[in-house]
Amino acid sequence: MSLMSSSKLRVMLCDDSSTVRSALGRLLESDPGIHVVARVGDGAQALAALDHASPSERAEVVLLDLEMPVMDGMTALPLILKREPRPVVIVASALTQRGAGATMAALRAGASDYIPKPGAAGGGLADPHFRGELLAKVKGWARLRQQPAPARPPAAVARPAQRGAVPKAVCIGSSTGGPQALAALVRRLPRQIAVPMVIVQHMPAGFTAMLAQHLDTLGGPRVAEARDGDVLEAGRIFLAPGDRHLLAKPEGDRVALHLSDAPPENFCRPAVDPTLRSLVGAYGRAVLAVILTGMGHDGLAGCRAVAEAGGLAWAQDEASSVVWGMPGAIARAGLASEQGTPEALGDALAGLCGRRP
Repeated sequence: MSLMSSSKLRVMLCDDSSTVRSALGRLLESDPGIHVVARVGDGAQALAALDHASPSERAEVVLLDLEMPVMDGMTALPLILKREPRPVVIVASALTQRGAGATMAALRAGASDYIPKPGAAGGGLADPHFRGELLAKVKGWARLRQQPAPARPPAAVARPAQRGAVPKAVCIGSSTGGPQALAALVRRLPRQIAVPMVIVQHMPAGFTAMLAQHLDTLGGPRVAEARDGDVLEAGRIFLAPGDRHLLAKPEGDRVALHLSDAPPENFCRPAVDPTLRSLVGAYGRAVLAVILTGMGHDGLAGCRAVAEAGGLAWAQDEASSVVWGMPGAIARAGLASEQGTPEALGDALAGLCGRRP
């Protein structure tokens, strides 16, 4: 057992439902590179399991339910994060407003990511999309935690020749691992940004409002979940609401945002591609796309439209991405004029689009 677990990614499941623990265990161990080393029913049991495990059986990733008896996930989270070596914690929460609020609180408290518990209507734990997302997050965050921190310059990815080409609108797209990447980028932006920005994060309805509130507290530009009819303006960031595409449309001398129930694109709604296409229609070549960590290739077609119009696309680098799917597709297509960490991209955005006197 020790030899097997030492060569595989070790995961602990902490959920008060034995049915959920069993289902998640089967799902995770369907990947030959993962071994579930512990299944526990509350936070106190999770702490005991971490403390008593041998080094070869100690969990590297903890999948933590937030609502449990005895010791809930929010109480256990900071105590788990104090253990050495520090495990990655991914929280699981219900698809409710309360669950979304608890999820954002857990991310602020040090959790790396979240998984929304799927409902029966969406196929439940047997949903292949849920399986893919969970495995990607578990393996991606473990990889980031295990790799040594590379020596990177703190900022500056924009070339001098491009600093004069200030865009009229910026679109940031993200998916798997996106909430933490977005927070890292938004923290680097000044409160007064000279151009309007929109964010498209693949996220369920209800969670996006809480994410917008979270990003709004970071000291950068004001962030709000977009409403139909909102006007794009400098100093504001609008986040696409869950389950709605976000589209920009010129209306006289202004550009307004509209929410769409059009079918999903790239299996996603909201999706990055329709937002980018609409921004190109509204602003032409004066669009900058920034594609952060995420599964799949959403944003690729939109970035092609941006490039064909004469705009620019940036992408998160592979080393800092939880999943280098979306940004990797941009880079491999030769569309990414710059690549960097979310922090470096944020610094470059601040330098390019910061408020000028």
